[in-house]
Amino acid sequence: MKLSPQKLIAFGGVLAIAATALAQAPVSYSSMAELNQLLSNLQQASMNAQQDLSHLRIEKWKTDGGTKKQTEGNVESIQRNLQTALPGMLADLKNAPDNVALTFKVYRNLDALYDVMSSTVENAGAFGNKEEFQSLSKDLGGLEDSRRAFADRMDKLATAKETEVSQLRAALQTARTEAPPKKTVVDDNAPAPKKPAPHKKPVPKPPSAAAQPQQ
Repeated sequence: MKLSPQKLIAFGGVLAIAATALAQAPVSYSSMAELNQLLSNLQQASMNAQQDLSHLRIEKWKTDGGTKKQTEGNVESIQRNLQTALPGMLADLKNAPDNVALTFKVYRNLDALYDVMSSTVENAGAFGNKEEFQSLSKDLGGLEDSRRAFADRMDKLATAKETEVSQLRAALQTARTEAPPKKTVVDDNAPAPKKPAPHKKPVPKPPSAAAQPQQ
């Protein structure tokens, strides 16, 4: 199962919405059991692929040096991912089993691994021996099964998160609607505010005797 670009964009929107959730429900037993089974299958597929890739004799393939060099680079890239990058992602996912973003990260990594592994299997079928091609084809099928399983789990988690956020929004809207209006309390026994004293105009003084005109 390979998700379309539109589906990936939709998941990105769900990730942003889910990140705003105020609370996260505890992980259910069924969800944890499902994840443990997925991780076990993926780890087994990873071990098988690493072992078969290490047994390849690309230098004996009946092809040009450029194809051999490119295939060797792909094999090194796959082994490096399976040995370092993927285990770290799975460890993070174990600590947050229902995290949509981490599940999406594992899926994207498996998607990239599948593409590179497919090219390696094709070259093994065209230029390698029968045993190499059969073993790598089986490993590719294991990666495809894990990729499909993680895509299905991501779909379920994203749907559950979207439902959870919708319920939170509905509850918030209901709480706002049912909130009682604010009341203003008037105390009749409170003393009335004092009025400011009226402003008195100054009384002019009579003119002094020196200032009076002579008769």
